[in-house]
Amino acid sequence: MESLIIPFNDKKATFGRHETFALRYSWLTKGFNEVTKNSDIFLSDEATVELGVGKNMVNAIKHWLLAAKMLKPLDGRGHQTTPLAQAIFSKPEFDPYLEDEATLWLIHWLLATNAESATAWYWFFNYYHKPEFNLDEVKLTLADFVKNKLSGTHSEKTVKKEIDLILKMYVQSNSSKKSFDEILDTPLSNLNLIEFIPSKGKYRSQASSRTNIPIDIIGFAVNEIFNQLESDQLPIETLMYSHKQNTAIASVFRLTESSLLTKLELLVQKYPNDYRIDEIAGIHQFTRLNKIEPLDILKNYYADRKSADRI
Repeated sequence: MESLIIPFNDKKATFGRHETFALRYSWLTKGFNEVTKNSDIFLSDEATVELGVGKNMVNAIKHWLLAAKMLKPLDGRGHQTTPLAQAIFSKPEFDPYLEDEATLWLIHWLLATNAESATAWYWFFNYYHKPEFNLDEVKLTLADFVKNKLSGTHSEKTVKKEIDLILKMYVQSNSSKKSFDEILDTPLSNLNLIEFIPSKGKYRSQASSRTNIPIDIIGFAVNEIFNQLESDQLPIETLMYSHKQNTAIASVFRLTESSLLTKLELLVQKYPNDYRIDEIAGIHQFTRLNKIEPLDILKNYYADRKSADRI
């Protein structure tokens, strides 16, 4: 089973491909629908008409589809949708219009584990652990990371602007009167992963219990890491902390150690035949007993949700 996680590669990093446009609610659905009709849509002069946006926004929609792993390039030219995208956007029992917060958590995970197409997002949620920070320091820290850890030349100005967009996408407006564009531009702000503290003039992104993350989204993420590392047993510490440039669930979702352990225990309760927590030589291990496709975990979640809605 191939993992969707795209790990860090110092020779493969991108910045600014979104044309400074944040991910909007409708863009993934709209882009998916057009690619299913025409795999060359993003190469076509008709793209602006079919997608109903300007040329720069066309590029942004393509970027976010690629960054969220809903799209991949075809050999030669054009693009094709991924099985994950096909499940979410073409099956009404899933969530084609991003109405379920679980889908937003999933999209966040997909962006934060794409070190190639969403490098700044990968860096911020895996390696930037300062719970409070101001704008200048987080920009400088990212710029230093790019300078010291990446190959090639990257515009410092473009790199620093990535932070502006991350904050725009994740921080809820303090205004009680959000504009319509603000609402469309900030679906991921509902996750409350970053907040602005006016009294300090700082931002906060710290670990907490995150009780609103569905257990099946954690299950999806766990299976992705098992598949990436080609292992069915991992120290829970590996799921907690980013070591050797690996993705860690607790880092990406900003979970405390105790809350991660609680969620893993709940995952075992829901799937007792598939997972187990062991203690080996004093080290807590999370074990996968059966190889489950991450997409099947999502199917279970959406099926359970639909059943609950019918009650």
